[in-house]
Amino acid sequence: MGKLWQKMHGGGRSPARAGWREILHSWLGSCLAIGIIALLERHATGNTGFPLLIGSFGASAVLAFGAPQSPLAQPRNLVGGHVLSALTGVSCGLLLPDPLWLSAALAVSTAIAVMHLSKTLHPPGGATALIAVTGGEGIRQLGYLYALMPCLTGACLMLAIALVVNNLPASRRYPLYWW
Repeated sequence: MGKLWQKMHGGGRSPARAGWREILHSWLGSCLAIGIIALLERHATGNTGFPLLIGSFGASAVLAFGAPQSPLAQPRNLVGGHVLSALTGVSCGLLLPDPLWLSAALAVSTAIAVMHLSKTLHPPGGATALIAVTGGEGIRQLGYLYALMPCLTGACLMLAIALVVNNLPASRRYPLYWW
């Protein structure tokens, strides 16, 4: 137990705070991405109740605009992580709809395994899989369409905005790699 406790002390130093320009670009990119996806949901899907904005996109915005150099924020991870996790979550929800606690646990843990195997690890993908199981009747009614709309569509919109916003300043370069 002593070694485990020792490991939990850390020992390293916290990195410096981001500069004001970095903060501004992160704010601008995330505001544009979430705002555009939300506007498209409102205007393109009308009153159909068809979702385009899901909660896990908030976490994707943190990575894509707040940490664009992270391997977890690269295009393969951003798009692939959401789509594969959505497919995994829908599958778990269909194969084992009850009990919910088990379906939810299997959706998230299996999505993590699938993302690891496919080299698409994107932490918001865990939430995407969980939403497929717990997102309510509207999400469940989509079935595998959930992977295309909102997941693929929203992730691609965020990627397009990240490509523009993250390459505006000379200090940023996005992506580091595609595949």
